[in-house]
Amino acid sequence: MFDRINARLVHVLLAVAALIIFCLSFLVVADVVGRALFNSPVKGTPEIVSMSIVIVCFLLAAYSVHSGGMLQADVLVGLLGWRGPVISSLLSGVLGAMLFALIVWGSYEPTLHAWSSGEFEGEGALRVPVWPARFVVMFGSLLVVLTYLGQAVTAAIVLARGAPPQPAG
Repeated sequence: MFDRINARLVHVLLAVAALIIFCLSFLVVADVVGRALFNSPVKGTPEIVSMSIVIVCFLLAAYSVHSGGMLQADVLVGLLGWRGPVISSLLSGVLGAMLFALIVWGSYEPTLHAWSSGEFEGEGALRVPVWPARFVVMFGSLLVVLTYLGQAVTAAIVLARGAPPQPAG
């Protein structure tokens, strides 16, 4: 059940990230055209784009883990037989969860500060609030922690059974 909910959530976040990228492309084109034709760029484009890149990266992080898109070295894994990929999945799940848990822990206070103080990025006509990006970093990292832990638990169950995983279908 956890895997189904997680799969749906990461796919929704994938769609949100794609929508953000699609909208950003129009913003960048409008900025370039405004700058070239009218000598008047869209105000705040650099701030919006820089914040959006961070948001998109952390929206896609859990999908990357869930889909198996993270880097992995197959050389040592193959030497261990059927247990190799399972042990690799267990270790990467535990270590990945620890790394992203540190990101959640380290981003909690800055997120609260950005929200309570009204922290903004940029000067002049358009100032972009920082809290949405900080919140997405924290939320995205938390979702990655849960995804990695799910991967580690699944691998631990397979190892405990002592038999290679059966293909689905």
